[in-house]
Amino acid sequence: MEPSLPLPPYSLKTSKPKSRVLIIFFSMVLFTALLGLLQLKFLKPKVRDFYSFEVKDAKGRSVSLEKYRGKASLVVNVASHCQHTDENYIMLQDLHREFGPSHFTVLAFPCNQFGEAEPGTSQAISYFAKTNYGVTFPIFSKIKILGSEASPAFKFLVDSTKKEPRWNFWKYLISPEGKVIKFWKPEEPIENIKPDIAALVRQIIVKRREDL
Repeated sequence: MEPSLPLPPYSLKTSKPKSRVLIIFFSMVLFTALLGLLQLKFLKPKVRDFYSFEVKDAKGRSVSLEKYRGKASLVVNVASHCQHTDENYIMLQDLHREFGPSHFTVLAFPCNQFGEAEPGTSQAISYFAKTNYGVTFPIFSKIKILGSEASPAFKFLVDSTKKEPRWNFWKYLISPEGKVIKFWKPEEPIENIKPDIAALVRQIIVKRREDL
């Protein structure tokens, strides 16, 4: 029997390059993953203000609220069959007629979440308001303002004020820059609302004159 030849010593030179390749590969994967997370965090578009949202009109068409930037806006969750309907629609139209449409507008958003007082379709709601109260301000598509399906635009109002509407006809006064200035409950009389709108409209007029 021939004597067995000794086995060649195990070479570490062949294992080290493989280890380096694996380390480099996993490092690149980790770096790519971290880069993706950072992009999601920092490159995700941030909501700047109320006018940065898009909503739907009564016919379901997309409307950018950017078109109202530069004006004061009174945003209201409206309802057709509520104990506050008559007085509020009359008041809203009076405010819109007196201060709008160049420097101020009412923006109405129908909602059926309070007492199921707005059961109709968006177009039926718009027709009701125009026929019965002669409204000339925009009435948008019916939305939800509470819960997980809340309209992002209204969620912005709630987050800004830390006050969630508890009934129909809550009102939020929005500055020309899209920030929430003040809000009122449905029972608030027009005498308490008009001075704040008038003051904001005066500021807009003065600024526009200065910019000329």
